Amino acid sequence: MNEPDERAEEVVEQTELEVEASEAVDSGPLDSAILNRLERIVEALLLASDTPLSVKQLHKLLGAEFEVGKQHLRDALTQLGERIAQGASELKEVSGGYRIQVKRDYAEWVGRLWQEKPPRYSRALLETLALICYRQPITRGEIEDIRGVAVSTNILRTLSERGWIRELGVKEVPGRPMLFGTTHQFLDDFNLRSLDELPSLPEIKDADQLDAALARLQDASSEGKAMPLNEEADSVDSADAAEPADADQAESNLAESSSSEPASDVDPTTVH
Repeated sequence: MNEPDERAEEVVEQTELEVEASEAVDSGPLDSAILNRLERIVEALLLASDTPLSVKQLHKLLGAEFEVGKQHLRDALTQLGERIAQGASELKEVSGGYRIQVKRDYAEWVGRLWQEKPPRYSRALLETLALICYRQPITRGEIEDIRGVAVSTNILRTLSERGWIRELGVKEVPGRPMLFGTTHQFLDDFNLRSLDELPSLPEIKDADQLDAALARLQDASSEGKAMPLNEEADSVDSADAAEPADADQAESNLAESSSSEPASDVDPTTVH
């Protein structure tokens, strides 16, 4: 056996030992005083962190010092969630882990802290996002076939810069077009742990089904962060301005031919 193989085996053995040690720690009950202190420290970490923290990250930060396992940390998170649930904040598990956030009931007042208006997105951008959510992986051409209009490059750029979509690879057909899908950031922004939490929807093939997808995404994201998205406001980076005039007219016809709610009632979400 050569030296690299021996090192690889040593790493595997070390990992197995660490897992066994963690499981052994998890098996014993935790003193209530230690659990309470652990809960407070976890709360402090979540409040100070700019991003959600997973149980694995918390264990890396606290496991060795407190000699606790991942199950103990889950117990601390559960206790923390129950304690703060009576106030204006809540413990929320999303794709990236856990975070403490203000409850949606208080969003109106919290929003007054910021003078700048949040970005608003057009119906064209919403429709594009809905298709990526429910049809991913999907190509730009497939999006255009369903919407009946050209997809502005600025729309895709805006969604990408927002961290909601990413390139997944290419489709093995002539021209090898790029495939798009949603991201973990998208899940985090809309309080989703996984794509499975999105409402199911039949395959989107026409305008009516697209409107239904937009409505489902609104329902799925109703507990997410407040992100104004409507057709009356201009999209970030003027995403729609780059679409040709005939595309704008086709989009108008699409909206008139459907019985959807206004896009102002729609929030985007992920895939199925």
